[in-house]
This record gives sequence, C-alpha cells and structure tokens, in this order.
Amino acid sequence: MTELSLIVPMYNEEAVCAKFFDAVVPLIAPLVSSYEIICVDDGSRDRTVEILKLLREKNPNIKILCLSRNFGKEAALTAGIDHAVGRAVIPIDADLQDPPELIADMLTQWRAGAQVVLARRADRASDSFLKRTTSSLFYQLFSKLAKPGIPPNVGDFRLMDRVVVDALKQLPERARFMKGLFAWVGFRQVILEYTRPERAAGETKFNYWKLWNFSLEGITSFSSLPLKVWSYFGVVVSFLAMLYMVYLVLNTLITGVDTPGYASLMSVQLFFNGILLIGLGAIGEYVGRIFIETKRRPIYLLNETLGVSPQAPASAEPAVIHRA
Repeated sequence: MTELSLIVPMYNEEAVCAKFFDAVVPLIAPLVSSYEIICVDDGSRDRTVEILKLLREKNPNIKILCLSRNFGKEAALTAGIDHAVGRAVIPIDADLQDPPELIADMLTQWRAGAQVVLARRADRASDSFLKRTTSSLFYQLFSKLAKPGIPPNVGDFRLMDRVVVDALKQLPERARFMKGLFAWVGFRQVILEYTRPERAAGETKFNYWKLWNFSLEGITSFSSLPLKVWSYFGVVVSFLAMLYMVYLVLNTLITGVDTPGYASLMSVQLFFNGILLIGLGAIGEYVGRIFIETKRRPIYLLNETLGVSPQAPASAEPAVIHRA
C-alpha cells in the first residue's frame, strides 16, 4: 500500500502548479517509502490541467482527477479522499500557504500513534481585521450551536490515518462541510501549530459572500438549534402579545374606546412581518438541504482521470475516461 497520499484541490492554479511540486516533492520523497499526489482539478478554465499532465510525464506519482465542472472545494476534497490509497492522507492547498515543511512533523506524530494530526494557525496576523473578527465569531458560534465543535484556526490541512479516511467515506451527505465532517468522525488527535505565509502566486478564490454562505452551510449541516430558537422566540412573542391583549381589553373597559394611532399600528405590523420572514428563511435553509439530500445526486462527476484506480467510488459517476 502507498504510504502517503497528498490531496491537492486545484481551481485556476496555473501560476502556482510548478512552484508547488518544486517545493513539495523534494520534501516528501525522503520521508516515505512511497507516495502519491492526487491533484483534483475543479473545472479550471486556465492551463492547470495541461501543466499537470506535463508534470506527470516527469513524475508518475502525480495523479490527476478532472471534475466535469466546478463543484467547489468541498466536492474536490471528497473526490480526492475517495480515490486516495495511502495509509496516511493529507489534504493541502496548492498555493503553499499550507507549509509543506510541516509534513515531516505530521508523519512523526502519526508514526507515534496519532490518527489525526491537525495543523493550527498560531496567529492570523496575515489576515485583515475584518476577516480575523468574522472568523473568530464563526468558530465561537459554531462551537456553541453544533456538537462536536470544530477546533479554531484549523483548516483542511491535516494528516489522517487510513482508518479515519475510511470512516469519512461512509458519510453520504451531499451538502458537504468538510471541517465539520473531519471533527465529527473523531479519533485520536494531535495539534501542531504553524505560521501561515502569503500565497506563492495567484489569487484566493474565496470572497466574503462565499465565506458567508460557507458559514451558513456549516451551521445548518451540524445544528438544528436555529429552528429551535425560532420556536422559543415564537412562544415568548405569543406570551407578550397575550399580555398586551389583556391590557387593551382592560384599558377599553376602564377608559373607553381609544382610536389607535396609524404609526404605532404600522410599526407593530412591520416588526412582526419581518420576524415571520426571518423565521421562514431559517426554515427554508433546512428545507433546501432536505431537498438536496433527497435527490441523491452524485457529489461530483469525473470527466477524466490519470493514474488513479479505475474503480470509481460509490459517490462519483462511474462512467469516466481512464488513462494510464
């Protein structure tokens, strides 16, 4: 069995492909008896696949999965996990912000008995103030809403033993939040800290809108508390409305009929209509996820594979092009 599998999701990474392999291959080759680098092209529109094929001609340990379109990083990670055969598996970003130098320490901890070795950022000084603040709030909120929580400042960069990878492959959900799935399976964990460098080249594919949707995906995938909150809120509002109704009846009986003001009436109506719409929105988020799960569409579709096993996993479309 291959000792180490690296999973590298790629989307429009032509500027960094060669730099990534120049940095990674000399580091990992002396550390393990055998390795594979599974590059998952997530529907790139540049020369990423062309460059990967040229690099594979020089290094057959490079294996390529080409998705049929852009399915997103979570689906690309799932594809890599489905096809990885290593006894240890490490997802790593192609932009070299996940330092390859940490792989040696990860392997040391794994050989000492750790089943999961997490890479945690020691600080977020390289991020903007807004990103640091929103990230901190998300981790705190997720830990309060969902069980188990996810370790703060820990991304996808981690080492997983084969038993952990096999456990992940048993999780069938279509709406994937990989950080939550990694935390859910558990197993013995060790944490290593590192300082994240700047991107080696290219631009980040995430913006604040995508991060916001990613956060909603994570919370609604692992917690039903938002639905319960609206139930409790509805009970409280109904109780207050009943008290106000009693007050109006008593006030009318004692002081007579009073003509209500237009402004106060409209304010109350607009407030409660807004509350109803927010509650319906929360319900809609969960109904949408139920709709996605019931369709049972594949998490990703493969267009072409080079070097990977011709046996397609259950979560992928089996009709693909295989090349040696």
